[in-house]
Amino acid sequence: MVTASAKYEGAGFLVHRPFPIRELHDFDPFMLLDEMGPMDVRPGEAKGAPDHPHRGFETVTYMLSGKFEHKDSYGHSGKLGPGDVQWMTAGSGLIHSEMPERGFLQEGGRLHGLQLWVNLPKRDKMIAPHYQEIPSRRIPLATSNDGRVTVRVIAGEALGQSAVIETRTPIQFLHFHIGPGATISQPVPEEFNAFAYVLGGEMAAGAAGVGKTHQMVIFGRDGDEAELQSVGEAVLDVLLFAGQPLGEPVARWGPFVMNTQQEIQEAIRDYQAGRMGSIQH
Repeated sequence: MVTASAKYEGAGFLVHRPFPIRELHDFDPFMLLDEMGPMDVRPGEAKGAPDHPHRGFETVTYMLSGKFEHKDSYGHSGKLGPGDVQWMTAGSGLIHSEMPERGFLQEGGRLHGLQLWVNLPKRDKMIAPHYQEIPSRRIPLATSNDGRVTVRVIAGEALGQSAVIETRTPIQFLHFHIGPGATISQPVPEEFNAFAYVLGGEMAAGAAGVGKTHQMVIFGRDGDEAELQSVGEAVLDVLLFAGQPLGEPVARWGPFVMNTQQEIQEAIRDYQAGRMGSIQH
């Protein structure tokens, strides 16, 4: 079990980060998980992440509350509201901006979301950047036969539903709500690395004890399913992530994730020379 560290990112928004931290650098194929907030912001207070580069991996943004808008150096722009998902394949590189949506900035409110970084295999590091933007209404939702478990299927499959998002690295990204005392066994390929991240409630975590809010529970590699059990009196609000490890060398520097230090230096030079473009504001 890993407890997320709290820190401020971008222009000054609160994140809870279970990895990378000193105790856990990555969780192949996942490179970072940030829980943005939750925090209540007054009018004019919301912060974001101004223009910054990415290369060599994918960023997955999942909004729970609040609204963000984004732009990139390829001329792409869009907005994310509660329940929406943006799956950005940075590939060969771009400049990206993630800022509070204008109306949300003016009015304030509750800001809460997740950003996951998924590594790309060596063969895909330099593919052309592209997006998959899925509004909340298109995320498949499934309920167990007894009605005590619901799941939003962002990537992979669960309770008979399959995600609409296509992934280059085989992964599962599932958002469960599990009633008090209820249990769900989610099939996970034996070769996958798997972990749960608790957003609310309490989760049985075997010998590790009980997983609580802002904690990451890492599963063993000795089975083909992950058991999620709600303990306590509240609904367990939990995310399950699982992915096929790439098993490739990792070189990373800030917003670049490559295979060698030479490739990192090339990314820095390309960024400094303006070859990743710029955002027109």
